[in-house]
Amino acid sequence: MSHWPFTRGLHDLGNGCFAYLQPDGTWGWSNAGLVTSGGQTLLIDTLMGLDITRAMLEQMRREVRAAAHIDWLINTHANPDHVLGNELVVGAEIISGRLAAGEIARMNPAAFLRMAQDWQQLGDGGEFFHETMGRQFDFSGITIKAPTRTFERELSLRVGDKQVRLIDLGPAHTSSDTIVFVPGDRSVFTGDILFSEASPIMWAGPLQNWINACDYLLDLDVETIVPGHGPITDKSGVRAQKRYFEHLRDETRRRYEAGLTWEQAAADIPLNEFADWPDAERVVANVYALYREFGGDLPEGSAHELFGAMGRWRKRMRKRP
Repeated sequence: MSHWPFTRGLHDLGNGCFAYLQPDGTWGWSNAGLVTSGGQTLLIDTLMGLDITRAMLEQMRREVRAAAHIDWLINTHANPDHVLGNELVVGAEIISGRLAAGEIARMNPAAFLRMAQDWQQLGDGGEFFHETMGRQFDFSGITIKAPTRTFERELSLRVGDKQVRLIDLGPAHTSSDTIVFVPGDRSVFTGDILFSEASPIMWAGPLQNWINACDYLLDLDVETIVPGHGPITDKSGVRAQKRYFEHLRDETRRRYEAGLTWEQAAADIPLNEFADWPDAERVVANVYALYREFGGDLPEGSAHELFGAMGRWRKRMRKRP
């Protein structure tokens, strides 16, 4: 594994590349990145709200002169913990994959605020949201600022003297998942294509696309990998996530063919080497997505419904000896 400490704040990766980390990397605690060269600056993702994004930008401006003005903001995908601070990056051109841009434009932060305030009226899903995110993040006062430039599959930018490649490897985690590859520095910022030492969650799939994305990362000439959540890593972190998905695919297939329901399958699957990864309850959403892939007659699961199922899984696991 990489030698980088998993501590909150800005980490200098060298040669104008920086990672901003948010331990413990669980629900909503995402990472971001910064690439600078020749007086130009590219920011990779904002955070889950204005207060924590503001604190991140203030530290970047204190410690990196070029961060006084950000030229480009890349949103790696359309999850709130990577976009809700966009409005604070004034003057930047915001770029994302085409499908992600549409999802970000449709995002409604008022709905997150209602869930945070009225969680007791929302059953198991509301309780799980409150426990994992609602009581920890401030969803007030947010205006969605969507990307103004989009691309399909790949876009190359020049940031000062650096080539920066934006590569959309989705659908996988979401419908559009962009990595930001800086080949000259052998560094890549993965967004949520990689969860380092943490359980990933598949909102879109198919799973094979995500496994293929892991292989794509493994084929890159990189040393330093900044994940969407968790500590900075190297290719060992990618290999571990790939093993998680292969294990889950095989175990889920057995239970699907044995006739178990998706919730029964999720409760029955042993997580083995991955049992200590944070957010283990995400196995529930992943099994649901796999059952749909395998041909199960299931509708597309809403986040609220899956939150409820993950909350029930977590309660059952806590009761086990």
